[in-house]
Amino acid sequence: MRHRPEASPNEPGRNEENRSRFVPRPLPTLLPPAVSPATYIDRNQAGLLSRLQRLVRIPTINPPGEHYEAVTDLLLRELAAVGLTARRYRIPGPLLRRRLPPDQLGFPRFNVLGKLRTRGARSTVHFNAHYDVVPVSGVWRHGDPFGGTLDRGWVYGRGTADMKGSIASLLMALEALRATGTRPRLNVEVSFTADEETDSALGSQWLVEHAPIAPDYAVVMEGGEGDAVCCGHNGTLWLEVTVHGRAAHGSRPEDGVNALEQMSALVRELQAYQRKLAAREFTTPDGHVLRSTLNVGGVFTCGPGAKINTVPAEARFSLDRRVLASESHAGAERELRAFLAAAARRIPRCRITVAKVSENFATFTPPTHPFFAAMAAQVSRARRRPAVFNVSSGFNDIYFFAHYLKIPTLGYGPGGRDYHAVDERASARELAASAKIYAGLLAEFGG
Repeated sequence: MRHRPEASPNEPGRNEENRSRFVPRPLPTLLPPAVSPATYIDRNQAGLLSRLQRLVRIPTINPPGEHYEAVTDLLLRELAAVGLTARRYRIPGPLLRRRLPPDQLGFPRFNVLGKLRTRGARSTVHFNAHYDVVPVSGVWRHGDPFGGTLDRGWVYGRGTADMKGSIASLLMALEALRATGTRPRLNVEVSFTADEETDSALGSQWLVEHAPIAPDYAVVMEGGEGDAVCCGHNGTLWLEVTVHGRAAHGSRPEDGVNALEQMSALVRELQAYQRKLAAREFTTPDGHVLRSTLNVGGVFTCGPGAKINTVPAEARFSLDRRVLASESHAGAERELRAFLAAAARRIPRCRITVAKVSENFATFTPPTHPFFAAMAAQVSRARRRPAVFNVSSGFNDIYFFAHYLKIPTLGYGPGGRDYHAVDERASARELAASAKIYAGLLAEFGG
C-alpha cells in the first residue's frame, strides 16, 4: 500500500483561482438490494449513451485545445452526480508558456480530479481518461463529426472511441454502484486529463507530479478492449527534419539547390532504415509480435517564399518512430539522428537540421500482480472466454502511473472503430460491457 501526502496549498494548481470544487449531490433513493450494478447498467443504457453524446458534442480539438473549460465543467457536474467530490485544476500560465507554442496560449488547460472515500478501505484505485480529441477531416456518414448520432447500436463522432466512451462507461459504473447501494472495496480516484493527443505534459504528467493523489493501482481506460487487458505500450519519438537548399529562378534551376529533390532523396534513404527496424521484435504476453516502425511524412511542408517559378529553398517533413518496450529510448534517438546525418552526407549538397517535436516513453509491466488477475477475471466474466494481456502499439498514459508512481497499472476500455479517422464510433454494447467490468472490479477487488 502506498501513501502520498496531500499537496500543500502552495503547490502548482492548488491556489484558489486555479480550481473549482464540486461536492456530491444527496444520495438518491436506492433500488432494492436484489438489483445488481450490472442489471442497473442494462436498464439504463439510454442514459449511458446520452452521457456520451453530451461529451462528444463538446469539440475538444487538440491542437489547439478548444472547449476544455466547457467539457471540464460538465465533467465536474457528472462526477458530483455519481457521488464523488471533484476539483478542477487550471495549469498555471508560466508552465503553459514553457510548454505550448504561441498560437495555443489562448487556450487554457484543465485537469479534473474526483475522489470517493470508502469506509474501511485500505487501498486506492485511480481511473484515468483524456478528454481531448484529434482534429477532423473528410465527409462523415451522419454529417456533423460532433453530432453523436446513434445508429444501429453505434454512437458516431470524434472522440467516441478515443476516448470519451471510456469516460461515459466509468461514470455509468459509478452511478450503478451508488444507485444500488453497492460499496466499492477500494477508495476511488478519477482523473480526466488534457493533451494526451499531443504529449500529456500538461495532462497526466502534470497530474502525477502535482495533484494530491495517492493511488495503489491505476486503470488507464484505453489500450485494451474486448478480451485483451493492456499491460504496456510502445513509445514515440517525433522529429522534424528540415532540408536546406538554395533558391533560384524557376527558369534556371541549375543556379539553385532544390530542397524538395534533396528531401525526396533523403526519404528514399530512409526506406533502408525502415527495413532494418522491422527486424526488431517484442513478443507480448498474448503472443502478438510488435515491430519497431518509422512513419515518414505525416506532416511535410515547404519553407517561406515558395512559388511555382522558384526553386524551393527549404522543405520539412516529420518522422514518427515507434519505440518498443525492449528498446532504449535514448539509443533509438541517437541511432536515428546518426542515420539521418550519414544519409545526408551521401546526397550531394544535402544539408539538414533535425529538431525533436516530442516523445513519449514505452512501458511494460509483466501482468503478475493480483490487480491484473482481478481485472482479467472481470473481463473473462463479461466475455465468457479467457482474457489475455496485450501491449498497445500506440502510446497512452499508462507510462506516467507505472513509471512515476511505480504502481500496478493496466489499460482497458470500450474502444471502438476508426480511431482518428472518418466515422469514428463506439459500440453501445461495448460501452455497457466496460461499465459492468469497472463496476465489478470496484465491488470485488480490495487488494
